[in-house]
Amino acid sequence: MRIPIGRAKSKLAELVRRAEAGEEVVLTRFGQPVARLVPEARKPTLAERRAIIAEIMASAAGRASPGPSAARSQDFLYDVLGLPK
Repeated sequence: MRIPIGRAKSKLAELVRRAEAGEEVVLTRFGQPVARLVPEARKPTLAERRAIIAEIMASAAGRASPGPSAARSQDFLYDVLGLPK
């Protein structure tokens, strides 16, 4: 639905309801589209967020590969006394 801004002022509540229901509401000025009313994206609940994080962690755990220990990763730079080579 396209509607001029001047007419939209008096019908804002109705236009918001239509946008929430999924209808595309485009506000126009001099026949040119200038704004669009869209419903606010629903935020996931705490339980949904936890489930997403658990899924990501499970998929990452399956792809992790063992590598060198970070504690020893720079040993090649130093001698036995701890001085740079």
